[in-house]
Amino acid sequence: MIVDRSDRFVRTLGYILFGIIFFTSTVTLGSISSGIGRTRRPVVAAGAADRTDSRVAVVIDAGHGGEDGGASGADGTAEKDVNLAVAKDVDALSTLFGIPTVMTRTEDELLYDRFGELDDYTGKKKSHDLKNRLKIAEACDPDLFLSIHSNKYPDPSVRGMQVWYSPNDPLSARAAGTVQDYLNSHLQPDGARTPKKATSAIYLLKNVRTPAILVECGFLSNENELEKLKTDGYRADAACVILASVAEYLAGNKG
Repeated sequence: MIVDRSDRFVRTLGYILFGIIFFTSTVTLGSISSGIGRTRRPVVAAGAADRTDSRVAVVIDAGHGGEDGGASGADGTAEKDVNLAVAKDVDALSTLFGIPTVMTRTEDELLYDRFGELDDYTGKKKSHDLKNRLKIAEACDPDLFLSIHSNKYPDPSVRGMQVWYSPNDPLSARAAGTVQDYLNSHLQPDGARTPKKATSAIYLLKNVRTPAILVECGFLSNENELEKLKTDGYRADAACVILASVAEYLAGNKG
């Protein structure tokens, strides 16, 4: 079926508004308008976020990057590129609605040398990349750390969007439940996935102390999901649903 672009816009806008209304009811119009068009930069120094005018609500982490492509599809589509595209869409929508965010990366790069700790990172790039993402989360102390990834599995029939949560803060499970419910309802209504507690295999969720979740946006090993994740429209849909659910979570935890 061919979906008209105007129909897609109406549907995705609905995803946003359904969840965002909970958040914007507590945000002034001034903060919303001041966020539009603001230049976003990744954190550049330990202990300092790129937003100084308000508390960081969400750190958006696009998984992998640079020399680390992550998983890949049969046609060579790299996970790192899908992750960054979705993360940028989530960030852009957050800006539009005045939700303060910081991105761990905005380019195709690993973060191993972000803070210049070593002269030689040979054999240590991945470990320092993860440690520096953790440092960014700690420096920002956000209401939510949101990591964006894509999945792969030997069985190509396996599909679906999966949310993992950190075991270190009870709010992580609440955030994961909200996001998973939205994903199941709007993007995979025939699925029945439930949030999963992260094990030590997921370094960031195991070690971060703020509420934190990781969203797997689909399986690059599944032909259908691969084709979807390669399109701007579907990635925008995913970003809309993620942002709407995150907005509802944030609103529900405002003290």
